[in-house]
Amino acid sequence: MIYGTVSEDCLECKASCKIMSAGAKYEYLWQDGVQYKKPTKMSAPEYIDKLLTWAGEQIADPALFPVEPGARFPHGFMKQVKVMYKRMFRVYAHIYHVHFDKIKSLGANAHLNTCFKHFIFFIKEFNLVKDSDLEPLQKLIDKFFIPE
Repeated sequence: MIYGTVSEDCLECKASCKIMSAGAKYEYLWQDGVQYKKPTKMSAPEYIDKLLTWAGEQIADPALFPVEPGARFPHGFMKQVKVMYKRMFRVYAHIYHVHFDKIKSLGANAHLNTCFKHFIFFIKEFNLVKDSDLEPLQKLIDKFFIPE
């Protein structure tokens, strides 16, 4: 939903969205193990589209996310969930680094910050993303954990 706010901007933003990135230091490559067996460079809109499609397929797969009462989660469930959250973090990182001015101009920055804060608290609570993967937004994340 947050990405939908800037998706058109991302499609039109040829220079900064031609690769999936979070600033100059962080570039993200797509690999799904099926169609893309090797890490592949692509535009931000293409990466995000593939991520959202892939994540939707993962969540809809009852072998990974059982729907029957009493069914057990499969071996490797947490590993797959961690990959999903790491990739979703990358969308936030891209939005903050490339599209935050657009978000601000739309008056949606408080909404973005609230969604991201909840996302971060969730991944921290359940240790879903390594700290090294959070580096592109570490300064912002640190602000969430300042003691009052």
